[in-house]
Amino acid sequence: MGNSINPIIPVGYDLAWTMFSVLVIALVVVALVSMARTAKRLTSAQAMIWALVTIFVPVVGPLAWLSIGRRSGLAQVQPNTDL
Repeated sequence: MGNSINPIIPVGYDLAWTMFSVLVIALVVVALVSMARTAKRLTSAQAMIWALVTIFVPVVGPLAWLSIGRRSGLAQVQPNTDL
């Protein structure tokens, strides 16, 4: 009975995978909310492609949107300064 493992308490790698999963889900949610806020600046095709990439490419998709896509959506809008 010396070295018994309690099955109720998760081991370290279970905690690490759980935290990683929570962080990936949070990253996807943040990217989708950011995308929804800038959706007016994107065409419907661009928004659909970015949403699919964000959802189906776990870490790289949201990071790509937050680093590249958000800026490209902002660059397309040019204010009308002609008065």
